[in-house]
Amino acid sequence: MNDGFGHEVPARHAQRTHRQVSRYCIVIASTDGTLARLFLADRTQVAEFDAGTEEVAELIKTASASTGAQGAEWDRALAGHTAAERAAATVYTLDV
Repeated sequence: MNDGFGHEVPARHAQRTHRQVSRYCIVIASTDGTLARLFLADRTQVAEFDAGTEEVAELIKTASASTGAQGAEWDRALAGHTAAERAAATVYTLDV
């Protein structure tokens, strides 16, 4: 008799590297409505969703905020937005 009692024993767990923690949340108006976009520290986008969700409120309630994402560091990340949208955007630096 084996330890599986007639069932296949699961394979050993393979440890993998976890995804990095999101560092920035940008709330930005667009033609589709107001969006919340999550970015890593290197400004790589990892998520985009409706800014009206309660998850966004939870994310940003303790985060520090600044208005405008016009800096060169945001050029590639926000290339699909107009200059006016970027100027009105709110950038939240999330607690890590």
